[in-house]
Amino acid sequence: MFPETKNIDYKSAGKAPALDVPPDLVQPDIDERYSIPELNSPGSTTFSSYSNERGGRQNTSSSSLLPSSFQDVHIERSGTQRWLVIPQSPETVWPVIKEFWQELGFLIKTEVPEAGIMETDWAENRAKIPQDIIRSVLSTVLDSIYSTAERDKFRTRLERNEVGNTEVYISHRGMVEVLQSGPLNRTIWQPRPADPDLEAEMLSRLMMRFGVEEQKAKLELATSKNNTSIERAYIDQEGTALVINEAFDRSWRRVGLALDRIGFTVEDRNREEGIYFVRYVDPDVDSRKKGDDKGILSNIMFWRSDDKDAAKAAKFRIQVHSTGTNTCKVTFLSDDGSTVNSATSSRILKLLHEQLK
Repeated sequence: MFPETKNIDYKSAGKAPALDVPPDLVQPDIDERYSIPELNSPGSTTFSSYSNERGGRQNTSSSSLLPSSFQDVHIERSGTQRWLVIPQSPETVWPVIKEFWQELGFLIKTEVPEAGIMETDWAENRAKIPQDIIRSVLSTVLDSIYSTAERDKFRTRLERNEVGNTEVYISHRGMVEVLQSGPLNRTIWQPRPADPDLEAEMLSRLMMRFGVEEQKAKLELATSKNNTSIERAYIDQEGTALVINEAFDRSWRRVGLALDRIGFTVEDRNREEGIYFVRYVDPDVDSRKKGDDKGILSNIMFWRSDDKDAAKAAKFRIQVHSTGTNTCKVTFLSDDGSTVNSATSSRILKLLHEQLK
């Protein structure tokens, strides 16, 4: 039985900039594969004469992603984490993924090609709005007054694996609007848990964007391999490090996805030394601050980014180092490489453990 396809119709609050057409626009090349041949003499023409007339002109509009490269596109899985493996380089895959998110109705908020990170802006799922007769009539002029109480954003991470192929990791973050108790009956936005099923749905749709048939993509999602007989991660007895029972390459990539899921922003990374340079804002503190500062207008101000919060975010290092053929240790350090207090370290390691176990 295939998993049910989620009803998704995302729409970002912002608008993309208008397309500026330069005044000296040059007429683009036209694909003449289907042009009608001109007859130099009355009567019928033949395919051979038509081919000679074209002079062996080649098609210049073919994509660099040929159908033959789609045959090995597949999903891999470890616990609740899934990722897509594409037999192309990250440089080739990047623009296709950007188009994929834009076609789904998202605006791209962050692009860091050198780090392989792309993040969408917050967007609401318009498919969750009830479609009654009045809604259908007014939608063309009053669409902005209809809104859902949930927002989603996605972060895409591209990693080059050992053989040069691209591994694509998608992490979800969600917010929900809730009514705050008190005399004002105001609403605030609060974080909601990441949705692994929604991440898997996006991976399946991305497979189809790369040319995989829908039926095959759903089957791949349902049958992705998952080895549950091995304990993948645990916190050591001292409580100062997280041990992962996987090789460095796999551990490195899984830690990166886990960091995305729990709300860290990866500002830089050094794979040779196994270090992620991250910053983090506690979502609980952040949501309370939004409620206190914005109050009843929080639903209007939701789409405005808060640069002050980002600037005040604490900076840390997450270090992954190999301790054996199939084991790694993850430690949580301050920005200068020194140890942090045990309470903070313990909390972050537990968050990582929840994602990696």
